[in-house]
Amino acid sequence: MELDNIDFQILWLLTENSRIQWKDLGEQIHMTGQAVGNRIKKLEDNGVIKAYSLIVDEMKVGLSYTAFILIYMKTSNHNSFIQFINEQNEVVEAHRISGEGCYHLKVKIHSQEKLNLFLNEILEYGNYSVSLSINEIKQRNPLIATI
Repeated sequence: MELDNIDFQILWLLTENSRIQWKDLGEQIHMTGQAVGNRIKKLEDNGVIKAYSLIVDEMKVGLSYTAFILIYMKTSNHNSFIQFINEQNEVVEAHRISGEGCYHLKVKIHSQEKLNLFLNEILEYGNYSVSLSINEIKQRNPLIATI
């Protein structure tokens, strides 16, 4: 699907507030609410918009640790590890990487004790190195750089 400038404007406005009414969004880009709704439906049907989400204050819900874990696999069969990380709610991002290590995980966890338990489970698949986030400096929606 080829996206035009209007599609990008809609996407940008939805990243700012995914609950915005189509009528209000349309007013900002000089379209009717129905025309905006038709475009959004097309973006959804073509898989451009995969889901809508919300941002939660992690400290208020008890997710006080963010850890970045670099995994060094013991074996070339990674299927069981991939299944394991897909089953773990603590893993919010997982990337297969080139260079040093095999996988890079971003983990949000309640306590240091829970992190230690999680790391012990990882040892079944390989070794790791861990970095803890001290302070988030910037969080950016990658779409905004495109627009």
